[in-house]
Amino acid sequence: MKLATYHDGSRDGQLLVVSRDLRTAHYASGIAQRLQQVLEDWNFLAPQLQDVSDELNAGRARHAFPFDPRQCLSPLPRAWQWVQGCAYPSHGERVPAAAPWAQCPRQLPSDAFARPSASLALPEEAPPLDFAAGLAVVCGDVARGAGSDLAREGVRLVMLSLSLGEADAAAGGAVCPRTLATAFSPVAATPDELGDAWRGARVFHALQVLLNGRRFGLCETGPEMAPDFGTLLARLAGLRDVAAGSIVGSGAVSNAEEARGFCSLAEKRAVEALRDGAAGTAWLGAGDSLSVDMKGRDGASVFGAIECRLGGG
Repeated sequence: MKLATYHDGSRDGQLLVVSRDLRTAHYASGIAQRLQQVLEDWNFLAPQLQDVSDELNAGRARHAFPFDPRQCLSPLPRAWQWVQGCAYPSHGERVPAAAPWAQCPRQLPSDAFARPSASLALPEEAPPLDFAAGLAVVCGDVARGAGSDLAREGVRLVMLSLSLGEADAAAGGAVCPRTLATAFSPVAATPDELGDAWRGARVFHALQVLLNGRRFGLCETGPEMAPDFGTLLARLAGLRDVAAGSIVGSGAVSNAEEARGFCSLAEKRAVEALRDGAAGTAWLGAGDSLSVDMKGRDGASVFGAIECRLGGG
């Protein structure tokens, strides 16, 4: 099933069930008001939401309405924790500052996430800004010391992620902890919704990144991901329990083949510096726009797109 959260004036929004083709939706208010409720009582509430999803996809839901991703908050508007790893070796090799996150995912602000369609104001003297486009999973409770196989069973939902923050130029340009915002796709999907594109706690599709309307990256997310989400979750649970509603990200998706493009500015600039002696791509600034999306084999968006525009302060 696919889930989303509509903006209703509250911090946590209103939970929706969304059709597979992202065309229609149905309020989940008779079952749960918020996604966090479902994550904390998954075995009881998720089957009820699945019934709504089945009716919606069959065209039998009586109170279905057209789905508008522009009305969405993040699937989880705020979370107990948001951590990001470095799951793609080629990204760690090109941006060494990010490499340690493969072994120890780093904590990022999770008190309020940006909307999937957002215009973000910048301070008057904004620092150089980078972005990292990737995937993220939302987990149920994962016990301390859980191994990778057990941690994989804790994955409840999959979605796209986009982190924007100050580029740590002294450390090779990776997005540093001074984060401007994190946005997730309008829709989060259960792993089974992805079919055979979900294998080994990885997603096997291409992630498309547009910068100012032009293709910046079209990177394969599955074959080169190491560690997978189960391993990232297990590392997070190495010393303590992980609470339901925690979000774990892959970090910037990356492929060894440069022709596929990039999912972060720092990585492209590192390749340019090695090839040309100096980076030619500018950091993000006011007026720039980003779009992050993933298409299925039918050419339709799987999660809906993240659309972000940077404005002045």
